[in-house]
Amino acid sequence: MRYFSIIKSALLLSLLFLTTSCKQQDDVVVLRMGHTLDMEHSVHKAMVHMADKLREYSNGTMEIKIYPNAQLGTEREMVELLQIGSLAMTKVSAAAIEGFVPDMKVYSVPYLFQSREHRWNVLQGPVGQQLLDSTRKARFVGLGYYDSGSRSFYMTKTKVEQPKDLSGQKIRVMESQMAVKMIDAFGGAATPISFGELYAALQQGVVDGAENNPPSFYLSRHYEICKYYVLNEHTSIPDVILGSAHIYDGLNEEQQGWLKQAIEDSIELQKQLWLAGELEALAEVEKAGVQVIYPDKTPFLQAVKPFHKSFDGTLIGDYLADISKLAETQSNLDKPSSIQQAKVQP
Repeated sequence: MRYFSIIKSALLLSLLFLTTSCKQQDDVVVLRMGHTLDMEHSVHKAMVHMADKLREYSNGTMEIKIYPNAQLGTEREMVELLQIGSLAMTKVSAAAIEGFVPDMKVYSVPYLFQSREHRWNVLQGPVGQQLLDSTRKARFVGLGYYDSGSRSFYMTKTKVEQPKDLSGQKIRVMESQMAVKMIDAFGGAATPISFGELYAALQQGVVDGAENNPPSFYLSRHYEICKYYVLNEHTSIPDVILGSAHIYDGLNEEQQGWLKQAIEDSIELQKQLWLAGELEALAEVEKAGVQVIYPDKTPFLQAVKPFHKSFDGTLIGDYLADISKLAETQSNLDKPSSIQQAKVQP
């Protein structure tokens, strides 16, 4: 079924390419970018900003055409289109490309970052760039990161304040080995279910809870069923802006420079939009009667220390060591959550 969907997307893009190729006399390079989100999402708005800035920097000689709402397929399908050069760019969760780029597994390790500042120091520093560069072996070009916040638990009936409260609880996770191992470390029962089926699964008691960032919790309306949201912020898996190596390498150095600058501009805007969206989501779910809990993160971190230790002597372990070196001197585990800190910023 997925094969036919990929072929359908490839044919659509091929047709669009043929149509646009007639405009080469105008010396305009059109880059097509797809994503699965709606047009009100911070990612789409950031991509629109990217397109505007690229047009400005290139003096109208380069454009980005955006296809939102999964018009060109799922995240995986668009990633596969990048590999064959039928799509120029997309946005994908780092967790979704672990199968293509094993290095990206490091972003699914719980409590990888101590704070929002630590996270961005890593993502926009040498380690983050090294991980972006690792996508080359899968015929991608890692172009940057968008903020996807931190994932926390939300429960239908159980108030979770420490890992032992998760004992025996069925928790929905993404289809990721790392996610399953994390829930096992907390004492819960990991239950992989697609996001589209989760509302019914929560409603029918198939699972007792799930985990995600505040905007996803709010926009999915899972707060209608889950009355406890525990901001333990166990993982902060970024979104990756991926390009097709085939298409990117076909641009000249000046064009690549314009594109990189436009992407950097869009990243800064998306950071601001994401943070505003997080605060709005929390305000709305609290208004709807959800109890938002800010637990002590120390017991959660202690519970996954053996999980961290299991990576010693591996590629992921080397990344963990490098990321740890970039942490702030003072631990943030006893400080307010990233979202609490954001609420008091001017």
